[in-house]
Amino acid sequence: MYFIYSVIYSIAVIFLLPFEYFRRPEEIRKRWLRERLGVMPGGLGKGLIWVHAVSVGEVLAATPLLKRLKERYPAKNIILSTVTDTGQKVAKERSPEGTKVVYLPFDVPHILKAVVKKVMPEILIVIETELWPNMFQVFKRNGIPIILLNGRISEKSFGGYRKISFFMKRVLSCVDFFGMQSEEYAERVKRLGVPAAKVRSIGNFKFDARPSPLIPEWTDMLYGPVVTAGSTYEGEDDLVTSVHVRLREEFHDLNLILAPRHPERFKDVQEMLGARGLYFLRSSDLGRRKPDNVLRGVIILLDTIGELSAIYGISDIAVIGKSFRGHGGQNPIEPAYWGKPIICGPHMENFPVIEHFYTAGAAIRVNEEGLYMTLKELLLSPEKAREAGLRGHEIYRKNTGAVEKAVEMVGGYLSDDVSN
Repeated sequence: MYFIYSVIYSIAVIFLLPFEYFRRPEEIRKRWLRERLGVMPGGLGKGLIWVHAVSVGEVLAATPLLKRLKERYPAKNIILSTVTDTGQKVAKERSPEGTKVVYLPFDVPHILKAVVKKVMPEILIVIETELWPNMFQVFKRNGIPIILLNGRISEKSFGGYRKISFFMKRVLSCVDFFGMQSEEYAERVKRLGVPAAKVRSIGNFKFDARPSPLIPEWTDMLYGPVVTAGSTYEGEDDLVTSVHVRLREEFHDLNLILAPRHPERFKDVQEMLGARGLYFLRSSDLGRRKPDNVLRGVIILLDTIGELSAIYGISDIAVIGKSFRGHGGQNPIEPAYWGKPIICGPHMENFPVIEHFYTAGAAIRVNEEGLYMTLKELLLSPEKAREAGLRGHEIYRKNTGAVEKAVEMVGGYLSDDVSN
C-alpha cells in the first residue's frame, strides 16, 4: 500500500509542481522549491526539535508550545515546517526567536531520507492530525520518535480513515504518542487500532494561546457596536452582510468586520460587496493610512493575515464562520479569551468543545434564519451579551494547561545534554 500511495503522490507532485511554483510570489518561489525538494537551510545544529503545523490555525495553536519548549530547552534548536504560504508568514511572525521556519518536504521517500541524513532531529512533533505516511515511516526507521499533539479527528475524517483502516493502522503505528484534544478524539484514534497506552486526552492548545495584544490602530476610529464574522466560508459573507444591512435600519452605527477564512477568497468577497453596491473599506488600506473621519456603520473587509484574534478584542459580538453551511465550524476559543458573546451556526462538528459553551450559556447556536433576531437581541441587551462573554472567558480560564502537559510528554523523548 505504501508503494501505491507513493506512486500516486509522486505523479500528483509532477503534474502540480509547475502550477504550484508559478502561483507563488516570485520572491519565495526558489526557497519553496528547494525546501519542498528537501534542501534544508544550514546552521540547524544538533539537539533539533522538528515541529510540523500545516497552516495558520495549526501554527497559532503550536505557538504557546514552541515558546514553552524554547524556555525549557534554550540550547536546543527548533525547526517549524508548514505547507501553506500563509502558514509561513504567521510562523515567522509568531515563532520564538531562532526558530527555523521551512516548507515541509514532499512526502517522497528518497527526499525524506536525504533530509533525515542531513538534520537528524531528536523528535518530530505533529500538530493536530497531519498524517504523512512516508515521512512517518522514514523517521521511524531512523529511530526518531514521532508524537502527535493537540490531535483531533473529525467525524468525516474518521469515516474516511476507517475505509482504509488496513493502511491507516500501519501509518498510525509509527507514532509513539497521541496527545488528543478531547476524550472523544482519543476514542476515535483507539478505534482506528492504536493501543490505548499510546493515547491520552491532554486538552486543547488553543486554550493556552494568547491572542496578540497589538490591536490594529485603525480600530481606534470605530464608533458604535462591532460585529466580527470570523473565518467565514463561501456564502456566509453574503449571509452576514445581508443581516448587517437589515440591522443597520435600527442600529445606524453598527459596524461589521468580515474576515474570510482563506486569503484567496478576499477578492471574491470584495467583488460580492461591490456587486451589491455596498460601501466597504479594506483593512490593508486602513493599515497604511488613518481615515480622515470616525468610522461608524461601516463594513470592513479584513484582508490581512494574523489579525483576527486581536480584532475580536474590540468586537462586541463574534459570529463563527464555517458553521452555517456544513463545513464543521471554526475556533470559538479566541473570542472567549476576550470575553465576547459567541454566535455559531448549526455546524460546529470540528470543535466539540463548543458544547461546553452552549451548556454554560456562553455561546448561542442558530440557523441562518435565526441569525438576524439573535444579533438584534444581543444588541438590545448589552448586559446579556456581557454575561455570555464572561461565561466564555471562564471556560477559557478553566481549560488552560494543555501545553504544560505536552511539554512534559516531549521531555521524555529528549536527551538532556543540551537542555538547561
